[in-house]
Amino acid sequence: MSCMSKRIFFCLFIVLFTMPIVGYAQRIKTVLEQETSSSADFYCGLDNFRNSYFIKNNVFVKQSGNQTWEYKNLPLGKITSVDIINPLQIVLFYEQFNTAIMLDNQLNEIRKIDFTEINNSLIISKIGLAGQNQFWIYNAITQKLILFDYLKNTVKELPIPIEHEIKFYQTDFNTFYWIDEYNNWFSCDIFGKKTLLGNIPAFENIQIIDNEKLLFSVGVKLYYLNTKTQSVIEIEIVENSFGNFYYKDQILSIFTSQEIKNYKIKIP
Repeated sequence: MSCMSKRIFFCLFIVLFTMPIVGYAQRIKTVLEQETSSSADFYCGLDNFRNSYFIKNNVFVKQSGNQTWEYKNLPLGKITSVDIINPLQIVLFYEQFNTAIMLDNQLNEIRKIDFTEINNSLIISKIGLAGQNQFWIYNAITQKLILFDYLKNTVKELPIPIEHEIKFYQTDFNTFYWIDEYNNWFSCDIFGKKTLLGNIPAFENIQIIDNEKLLFSVGVKLYYLNTKTQSVIEIEIVENSFGNFYYKDQILSIFTSQEIKNYKIKIP
């Protein structure tokens, strides 16, 4: 690519990702598949087996058809985050007490990790399940990203700079994604390689699909963004308002104050 072509490409990239979201002619269609009444406070999402998870009155709930399981640990304070990437090893984080709880598929407690007892220099603000018996954790004291082995209680600090406040984060087994206060989107792999994935539009709620795609909402509008194709496409939904959303295996769940609606959707 010539220097002139690179300049043109860069300018187009900046225009796309800094312009206000005002609507797009093209839309991604959805098909309503299921509606379920709900009085939950927060919807956590679906797992690979189409089980639903949510929080109500600070109690973590799993629902599978007519079966319901609950886990509560009120002495640990408010549930800060939930990781359901592995439904056999669900991770609840209680930031107030610097503690993570691991649950099995029936929400039985299988492991409790008090990071302060392990190392009083570990003050965790972000956590997610990684591969090989590890957690991704972000240490609020050092502002460093760490791989923590929860079987051996060992810490591996990754040598990458995180210069600005983390506005949003999401993890999978191999990657820690984050969006900083300037809407710069980064990733870090388990080897400590940091990559700038782009600068994204302003958002209210967001979910990362992979290192090129994500969904985000602005007001009552929901959008699909693809950095590779340089496209932002509105997703067709009928809700006048919603609390949050969750996407898994071509199912888009929209959570409102009264119900959860599951839509069939085909992401490009």
